[in-house]
Amino acid sequence: MGYPDGIGAIDLMIGFPFTDKKATYDYLRAGIKDTGEDASVMPAGYMFKDTPDEAGDRDPVEVTFTEMDKYGVAAGLFGVSENSIEAKKRYPNRVFFSIEVDPNDITGAVRKIRDTHAEHGLSAVTTFPAGCIPQVPVSDRRYYPIYQTCIDLDIPIISNAGIPGPRVPAECQNVMHFDQVCYDFPELRIVMRHGAEPWEELAVKLMLKWPGLYYMPSAFAPKYYPEAIIKYANSRGREKVMYAGYYPAGLTLERIFTEMRNVPLKDEVWPLFLRENAKKVFKMDTVHELGS
Repeated sequence: MGYPDGIGAIDLMIGFPFTDKKATYDYLRAGIKDTGEDASVMPAGYMFKDTPDEAGDRDPVEVTFTEMDKYGVAAGLFGVSENSIEAKKRYPNRVFFSIEVDPNDITGAVRKIRDTHAEHGLSAVTTFPAGCIPQVPVSDRRYYPIYQTCIDLDIPIISNAGIPGPRVPAECQNVMHFDQVCYDFPELRIVMRHGAEPWEELAVKLMLKWPGLYYMPSAFAPKYYPEAIIKYANSRGREKVMYAGYYPAGLTLERIFTEMRNVPLKDEVWPLFLRENAKKVFKMDTVHELGS
């Protein structure tokens, strides 16, 4: 076993250095009662140390792509923004788009998905159930038109799963909610992000059960990847688990790929985890090859 160089990872949760990190997370503060200093800039800041610096006067697109080149990241899934649209122009086969939705505005969310997909081409829809105001459980009826829209457009949806980092209630992200969604939408590709803890063993059981359910360990430094997930990826889940980082929100690519070398994945699993599973699930057929 050993981390291989040269695969050309696809990072399914990456962005650009913030110009004002505190302002970026203002949308969450209305749902958080905690006013502690350790959450004053980023609502989950107490969980991370040595987070990436803000952009300052630097070109945020070039900062991110310099880091990607340094650590062998061929492409990334970026939220649609002015920066990511510009990045797509500069690096056309390295930028894939996602869009975040809040199902409290059902019609607005569906229109947003359809309009953005028509204009830019989406590879994924993303959502943070515990961060919605009010919160929306993964299996709530408000999500159902969004799930059907994703099926109609052949786009996966990525949803936070497990205990949220910000100090808000967690029940809406209980992994058991995914069971009902997978039953009701057998054609949906749905990817759990942000660890699914403390229900990671349940996440494995559900991925064994449902063909369209997947997992990515975003926001986890590799030394903290759940043991149950590593075991599953090394066996029957080799096509179900895929890499996602957390740059620049909480982790540097330097830390991620330094610690990645100690993750005990089997040799044949590394290409699947770092690249091939993402290509298949998110239909990234035009993705950049390192060295090309």
